[in-house]
Amino acid sequence: MVTPRRGMSGGAPPQLPARHSHRPATSAPQKHGGPVARRDWALVPPLDRWRPLLAEAGVTSGDGRGAVPEGSMPSFRLLRAGLWLSRAMSRCVLEPRPPGKRWLVAGLGNPGLPGTRHSVGMAVLGHLARRLGVAESWARDRRCAADLALASLGDAQLVLLRPRRLMNANGRSVARAAELFGLTAEEVYLVHDELDKPLGKLTLKLGGSARGHNGVRSCITCLNSNAMPRLRVGIGRPTHPDAVNAHVLGCFSSAEQELLPPLLERASDLLLEHIRERSQGPLLGT
Repeated sequence: MVTPRRGMSGGAPPQLPARHSHRPATSAPQKHGGPVARRDWALVPPLDRWRPLLAEAGVTSGDGRGAVPEGSMPSFRLLRAGLWLSRAMSRCVLEPRPPGKRWLVAGLGNPGLPGTRHSVGMAVLGHLARRLGVAESWARDRRCAADLALASLGDAQLVLLRPRRLMNANGRSVARAAELFGLTAEEVYLVHDELDKPLGKLTLKLGGSARGHNGVRSCITCLNSNAMPRLRVGIGRPTHPDAVNAHVLGCFSSAEQELLPPLLERASDLLLEHIRERSQGPLLGT
């Protein structure tokens, strides 16, 4: 007689206890991302509606439809696209509109050259920010490549802007900010230098041509309008034509710098008074 081994009987073989694993089911490893839990991937919503955006981010499926098919596992490129998509969605959200009117005031100039005559518009914006109590609130906004500061003027909101692009491309920053804040060209003020007026002379012009100013020309082109009100700050024209470039890109002389504080104060007064009047009445080009 054969003696049964320990743990054996004459019936069915013993049933081993089921082994429970806390590891989620995985698919085959991907080239970049490795195995990914299916239960986590199932939480991802359908991507059909994001196919155009994913295609712009460079993520395409094998069928060329511009998104990863539902059966495939995420990879490094998809994760990168997800990050890009979240940023794109945040950029699509416009800034909330306050109850009162909103105005954009842009000081034209060259970043990094605040003391030059050509950047006197930026100097006016700096003084205006101090007047409104937001001199410490400047923040870089990468969406429009500019420094922004928000200020209140009664029931109105002012968006102060100093472009981080060169003068010839200032319009790209101004137009992008106008788009983000939902503003028309009539609600955008430009502050810039004026060669044909002596230092200390201020004029507020409602629309018109660029009159040879490259920064204003850039704004007209990018906004597709010439309706922007402009505060022109006189810097004087040198007697010799060949000295114009050096004069514009040069710094104010010691004697001229003594005239700047009252000039910046009057420029701020003129801007604020005009904006107050327009904020109280209908939005007209007057």
